[in-house]
Amino acid sequence: MKKVEIFILSGFLGSGKTTLLQNMLTQEKEKKRKIAVIMNELGQVSIDSNAVSENTPLKELLNGCVCCTIQGQFEVQLQSLLQDYELDAIYIETTGVAHPIEVLDACMSPLFAEKLIVQSIVTTIDVNRWKERKTLSPQLQMLLQEQVNHADVLLLNKVDQVSEAEQAQILFEIQNLNSDAKCLLTTYASVTVDYLRTTKSIERKPHERTHVELDLKLKTYVHTFTKRIDIDIFEEWLRQMPDSIYRIKGYLRFIHSNQTYMFQYSYGTPIYMKELMNYPATLVFIGEKLDPKWMKSEMEKIEETRVD
Repeated sequence: MKKVEIFILSGFLGSGKTTLLQNMLTQEKEKKRKIAVIMNELGQVSIDSNAVSENTPLKELLNGCVCCTIQGQFEVQLQSLLQDYELDAIYIETTGVAHPIEVLDACMSPLFAEKLIVQSIVTTIDVNRWKERKTLSPQLQMLLQEQVNHADVLLLNKVDQVSEAEQAQILFEIQNLNSDAKCLLTTYASVTVDYLRTTKSIERKPHERTHVELDLKLKTYVHTFTKRIDIDIFEEWLRQMPDSIYRIKGYLRFIHSNQTYMFQYSYGTPIYMKELMNYPATLVFIGEKLDPKWMKSEMEKIEETRVD
């Protein structure tokens, strides 16, 4: 099954995300690829939607941030694009105050996670804004840092507005925060689509429907259980799992019940809710340094173990 590429465009307000999106759409059109866009705006009115041509499928999410208040709407719109169009890629332009982990989380609904391959989280940085970041509130300074920390590709944008010495200093600071990301100095967010790709798929055997290995800094792992599991064994695993797993969500079936449960885990808190629909028992994990082979082995142990 061909997977739809996802590019998440992150970065603080005014850093050049919409310019980057326009550059990508121009390149994709030249390659005759089928592209869609999801654009998230904090306000009630769309400002940047005219950057997207009429023949490109566009979903707009207004008056909220995809990483928190309108995550449910985002999943519905993403599902709609996947159902209605044969796509090669979807570009997601986030609000300037979106947190990368939360946006990736919103992309990974267990209902369609296996149809997608997240190519990269791309953060654009206005070098002048970075230079003056100490004038921002502590919360916004932390957000800027988080947008850098969790990126796979960092574009230091508007470098024509600072000296070469300042460019070198900013590059040094950024690479100290995130040495794993690809880093590029740009003007007008000029970069090739290929530069934004960071993932490589592992060819999977027909019976193996569990994972795609990513070279992303934030990694995802998708597992579908073929049997009902023991809730005590599962909860014991949750208590001992690595701190580097930030999110888990999906659907589970337990041996003590005929119900399907929706499961959510974040910030150390597991939540189970009875689900009326009989969804596949698929879990999506999001974290850093996730080893797919280890995750697969751990989930299979849970599936095979029962408490006497």
